[in-house]
Amino acid sequence: MRALLAFTGSRGDAQPGILLARELLARGHSVTLALSPNLVDFATAHGIAAVGFGRDSAELLRTQHDDHRFRSPNPRQRVRAVLDLQRRGVVEAVRDLLVLAPGHDVVVTGMAGEEAAEKAARRLGLPLAAVHFFPIHPNRSVPVLPTAWGARIPGALNRRIWSALRWARDAALEQPLSEFGIVEHSLPDRVSIQAYDVDLFPGLAAELPDRHPVTGFAVDVGGFLSTPTDPALAAWLDAGSAPIYVGFGSMAVDDPAALVTMLRAVCARRGHRLLLAAGWAGIEPALSPELAIVEHVDHASVLPRCIAAVHHGGAGTTAAALRAGVPQVICAIQADQPYWGRALERLGLAGTVRAADLTATELTALLDRVADPNLVARAGAYAHRFAINGVARAVDEVESLVPLSYSTPVSSHAGRPQ
Repeated sequence: MRALLAFTGSRGDAQPGILLARELLARGHSVTLALSPNLVDFATAHGIAAVGFGRDSAELLRTQHDDHRFRSPNPRQRVRAVLDLQRRGVVEAVRDLLVLAPGHDVVVTGMAGEEAAEKAARRLGLPLAAVHFFPIHPNRSVPVLPTAWGARIPGALNRRIWSALRWARDAALEQPLSEFGIVEHSLPDRVSIQAYDVDLFPGLAAELPDRHPVTGFAVDVGGFLSTPTDPALAAWLDAGSAPIYVGFGSMAVDDPAALVTMLRAVCARRGHRLLLAAGWAGIEPALSPELAIVEHVDHASVLPRCIAAVHHGGAGTTAAALRAGVPQVICAIQADQPYWGRALERLGLAGTVRAADLTATELTALLDRVADPNLVARAGAYAHRFAINGVARAVDEVESLVPLSYSTPVSSHAGRPQ
């Protein structure tokens, strides 16, 4: 089987693509892994050749951070900002995928860029597997608004609003996608791979479409895509008490210096060390007995050694912290992040606040809350619920889309489409 894996977006979006590529290659299939251009080296560092497609995801995230409509109190402004973001880079992504896709038997994509991958698959008549890191199918069970009053919206109305938002997204993409004409095939087959823990959203499992297999894939990210812990960081962890972990992944931070000052003060008052993963926030590395600032950490090996995890609520980081059994404080910034915060808070596994509202007082109160022995015990117990074969099951679904008699070998691609 020849598989084109197209995963645009941030590092968290790329990691599942790398995991799938690794498993497909191990089974003897041929793979072209296509990522945002700025993440090609990230895949290479994990032993998987990749090709860039679409636009630089760091650039897109900076553009989003600078768009004040995302922080507007007006819901219409926020929706318009999201729809505008959906349009950015979609034309470039489709063009690149139309160069890469011929000669493959199946297209596999993530949530970010799913529309571009579907357009390419339809043009070539290829089956499509979409890996969903969040429940985006219209449903009754996930409040369409991640707020206390959003949870009180009647289920039937909640589902209709999700459907309306999906229609608005499709309408927003109609114009940029129209550049590629209307000559396209129907998809021979399609499967949606549920890559999150469905139990975090009570009632959702009964609503999932038949072709939406439960894999628990996202919880595998921290455990399988691992890198050796830096020796200096390993020595720092060994040299003192369990730290508080803070990381905002690919998210930008308005005032990095002020954030570090606030975090250091809160941790010092609590008598805890601080481990800060700077990610894409532009914070300089540092190492002292009470503070470690590094670019990234291996969640699987580091989070179990922390007393709490304070983070942005990305799907991969949330799942990694759940798997580690560590209490969480989720400081949501955008997209699906507030939904994870609300979901874990409802289950008594985390505290949550908007990152824009994070202060020393608020963080102290939330750390007090997640230090409650009952919450700590629940977090530890939840860690044992996860399956460890999510990636393999996801690849089973991809294989099911392509009868072996129809696939022939092809060498892996490298380099960027011209």
